[in-house]
Amino acid sequence: MKCIIIEDEIPAQRILKSYIEKVSYVELVGTFNAALKAYDILHTEEIDLIFLDINLPDISGLSFLRTLKNPPTIIMTTAYPDYAVESFEFETIVDYLVKPFSLERFLKAIQKIQRFKVQAVLKEEPKLVTETLFLNVDKTFYKIQFQDVYYVESERNYLTLVSKQQKLSFIGTLRTWKEKLPEHQFVQVHKSFVINKDHVEKIAGNEVYIYDQRIPIGRTFKTKLFEVLNIHGH
Repeated sequence: MKCIIIEDEIPAQRILKSYIEKVSYVELVGTFNAALKAYDILHTEEIDLIFLDINLPDISGLSFLRTLKNPPTIIMTTAYPDYAVESFEFETIVDYLVKPFSLERFLKAIQKIQRFKVQAVLKEEPKLVTETLFLNVDKTFYKIQFQDVYYVESERNYLTLVSKQQKLSFIGTLRTWKEKLPEHQFVQVHKSFVINKDHVEKIAGNEVYIYDQRIPIGRTFKTKLFEVLNIHGH
């Protein structure tokens, strides 16, 4: 994600810069001490995220936000928590950081952005199936492309996501993860498996084959699977 900082306090700028450097998939492309100075870069580059202070010398952060036709995702920063209620009138404001904030609190805000972007992807047309999300596994953020995911397996309180590039295990529920995946592309075939139909090689008996992996088909899920795959005469 390309981001900019709009913040007039130098110490706050330094803290944000140091935190951003620790997140590999966030790139800082500009720092401004006044909101109006950021207009040019917002019109010439694709900015995904703004760290926006509320109290600025020329125009307040919220007033500036009202002037933007299609604002990017926003994380507000301020020393005054009283503005929180007013700021959440904007759909693009994902989180609110009260100074001084810790690295842990900063990272939580970044994770909120990922959930926000997943929801936005699911609201869009199917053409966005190549969109990505970042999965936090043991404090490491892995870039996941929906089209590269083979299947997601559930075992007790853990999920395992198997993709073209990697196999990742983490705490979660299959129901929650099923909501993150584009429903036109992914289908549940068993109480413990959701698969990407685009990677199905064949079906034999009550098993679906995805490359070298044989995945069981639950009796109650078989009809839906055949409908999704447009298989007749079963």
